[in-house]
Amino acid sequence: MSTRRNERTPAARMSRRAGFWTLGGTLLAFMAASSAPSPLYVVYQARWGFSSGTLTAVFAVYALALLLALLTVGGLSDFVGRRPVLLAALAGEIVAMVTFLTAGGVAQLLAARIVQGLATGAATGAISAGLVDLQPSPGSRLGPLVNTAAPTTGLAVGALGTGLLAHYAPAPTTLVFALLTAAFVLIIAAIALLPDTVTPRPGALASLRPRARVPRQARAAFLGAVPCLIATWALGGLYLSLGPSLVAGVLHVPDRLAGGLLVAVITTAGAVASVLARDLAPRRVMIGGSAALAAGTVITLTGLAVTSLPLFFAGAAVAGSGFGASFLGTLRSLAALAAPRERAELFAAVYVVSYLAFSLPAVLAGELVPVLGLATTATAYSVLIIILALLAVATGPLSKRPVLSPDPVLTDPAPAAERV
Repeated sequence: MSTRRNERTPAARMSRRAGFWTLGGTLLAFMAASSAPSPLYVVYQARWGFSSGTLTAVFAVYALALLLALLTVGGLSDFVGRRPVLLAALAGEIVAMVTFLTAGGVAQLLAARIVQGLATGAATGAISAGLVDLQPSPGSRLGPLVNTAAPTTGLAVGALGTGLLAHYAPAPTTLVFALLTAAFVLIIAAIALLPDTVTPRPGALASLRPRARVPRQARAAFLGAVPCLIATWALGGLYLSLGPSLVAGVLHVPDRLAGGLLVAVITTAGAVASVLARDLAPRRVMIGGSAALAAGTVITLTGLAVTSLPLFFAGAAVAGSGFGASFLGTLRSLAALAAPRERAELFAAVYVVSYLAFSLPAVLAGELVPVLGLATTATAYSVLIIILALLAVATGPLSKRPVLSPDPVLTDPAPAAERV
């Protein structure tokens, strides 16, 4: 029996069209908030004197908490409704923003990032599904398009906006999170009027059991895609955790705006590449993206070696485009090998690999900085990324031909996984 309904309840007076764009704006806000702390890590580090290892731990706990939420409550809205899950997630996000706002040390930063990761992970499934539910017509590509564009746009807006405030405004660690808190309060008021397309049904508790499994027919392709997933997400973890520190400490550009701009360049390049590559063969996109990832990383290493900020940023743009293309190609290749009933568990397995690669190598790098130095650590980290990316180019998905027919919505799952 379908769980969808078109009637609007008295508590949800918003039109479906308005609800669709409200969800798109909510997704953008969550993603902007997730990248907002990145340019401020160096500010907190200078203020409280913690190590690079602690800095990367503050970054990593967000990704791990987000992964936990995705694997447990990611599908909860299918049973209790989109609106209740979103209201709870927004309340958690406000708690996280207030914790950032009042933080007086590392413990509060860690707590804020954990709560933020849980809230973002909880919201992800509900928003992604809601955008498909409320898109103008069944089978429309507008839902997947907004699902793709909003996260990367939000990441860029959050990082760049924070960089601008850190550069030009007083008390950026207060102002940024005060503005975000106000934004999420307004969003709660809007979501309270959202038309909910799901009728509550039994099974909510059972849905909380984590499920991650690779179908037999997709296992060879999954193993072939692992180097690409690790290279892609390890690169993202490096830039979002230590990127601003590299700009300030190795390239000698203390401008806080530059750190935010770096994150914005990477995410924007990834978004553009994803859109441009949407209609190309997934395997070609994955291989081409992996090649761009390797080439961009080589360029950034050259920029670090010759202390050239323009060259470093150019490499970041190339690597960012590789990030977007390779991840999209990998997911679409794998999605075509799984039946619709198998895809949620397959994507959960992808999330596990991706977010572990996003967080754990960055933590290890942070621990190595006091021993090897920031430049040497970044160089070694980047060399490993290049090796993995070239391995992905050489192997590609081990299965070239899809076993099952792809679904037009579910084969575009990148946005569901791009909650960095």
